[in-house]
Amino acid sequence: MPLFTTNTEVLKKFGKYSIVTGFLLIFVGITGAVVPEMMSLETALFIAFFMLVGGFFWAVHTYQYARHSVIDWLKPLVLIVVGAMVLMSPEQGIAALGLFLSFYLLMDAFSSFSIAQMHYPSKGWGWMFVNGIMSVLLATLFLIGWPQTSLWLVGLFVAISLFFDGLALVIIGWTAKEN
Repeated sequence: MPLFTTNTEVLKKFGKYSIVTGFLLIFVGITGAVVPEMMSLETALFIAFFMLVGGFFWAVHTYQYARHSVIDWLKPLVLIVVGAMVLMSPEQGIAALGLFLSFYLLMDAFSSFSIAQMHYPSKGWGWMFVNGIMSVLLATLFLIGWPQTSLWLVGLFVAISLFFDGLALVIIGWTAKEN
């Protein structure tokens, strides 16, 4: 049974481009894991840039439809101010990202434990429980040494994510080329 149900031409293109993109992401992921502080900085600056751009677009939109409404100016103002603050002090932005990731991981753990309990004693429920434990451990890593640990953990998490994104694309690409 084929992995994809698309035409052969699209399948070949996907396979070729996903392999190249996958290897590039693997390279970026490995590089980021070697210098996680740099990856953390790049991540914070990337987010700050998009907050500024998004804030600018929201400001233009607000000016066009509700320039006299103070409430409507809050969103673009917050985006622009926070983006500028992260650009001026990326270390604090990285620390904030670390707290955000901790919160996310704790919520993920709660969700994983709930799903595991819901599916107990069905086959495979333990994997979701283990996922919850891992999320708690990762959140604890961030919180114990916060804000200092954020300087390298944020970058390491992003690097690992990019590595596995790339690995998945390479595997899918090779599979697509074979079919």
